[in-house]
Amino acid sequence: MGNDLSGRRALVTGAGHGIGAAIALALAEAGADVAVGYGRSAVAAREVAALAAEHGVRATAIGADVTVTREVDALVLGAVEFLGGLDIVVCNAGHLVGRQTVEQMGDEHFDAVVSVNLGSTFRTVRAAIPHLRSSPAGRVVTMASLAAHNGGGPGSSVYAAAKAGIIGLTKGLAKELAADAITVNALAPGFIGNTAFHDTFTPTETQQTIVAGIPLRRAGTADEVASAVVWLCSDGAAFVTGSTVDIDGGAWVR
Repeated sequence: MGNDLSGRRALVTGAGHGIGAAIALALAEAGADVAVGYGRSAVAAREVAALAAEHGVRATAIGADVTVTREVDALVLGAVEFLGGLDIVVCNAGHLVGRQTVEQMGDEHFDAVVSVNLGSTFRTVRAAIPHLRSSPAGRVVTMASLAAHNGGGPGSSVYAAAKAGIIGLTKGLAKELAADAITVNALAPGFIGNTAFHDTFTPTETQQTIVAGIPLRRAGTADEVASAVVWLCSDGAAFVTGSTVDIDGGAWVR
């Protein structure tokens, strides 16, 4: 059983660059029509949509602030109107925001980190559920992190907590939506190289130390995360729900 997604209609949030862009392109390569959700990277998101369309599928870019309910609702509705429905939702949007210890952290920073990670996932899935119910093969993929398992690096405790919350939300949603044959699974990437996330928040020497501690002795790639998304959205993963797939080179062996 292959990963053919021809005719499926997908929305990917945070897809203007990095992992999200790789996911949108991988879904398009597998045959899915794609709505590329973005926050601030409008030009890059349009480029991703154009590249997706080269695979012979329909693709568009739609902007939204995923921390604002009305904008998320409009994002989902815009995707549904363009695609003619919705079969796949990938909640990739998220952000570390900044490294701060809990002791130094104010409520504003805490709320921002939780809102852009856990909150955005909640808002996106909530808006998408009525449309996914109309799909014969509804799929939701959420984005957790290795940090959800190990507490994250320095100054990322609340980010780790938000990502752990995504895993809990994923499990609960899997139970809630099972009767509608909608599967809900999480991905937990470890160190993925060549992304704005680590280029912004992780010094080069620290990155080298992290890679040295990975059993496979290399960083992961955005395409490897995207491949897992395609599989979870395929017919071959129809009996997989409520699971968290670790993509970390063996950094967190359970």
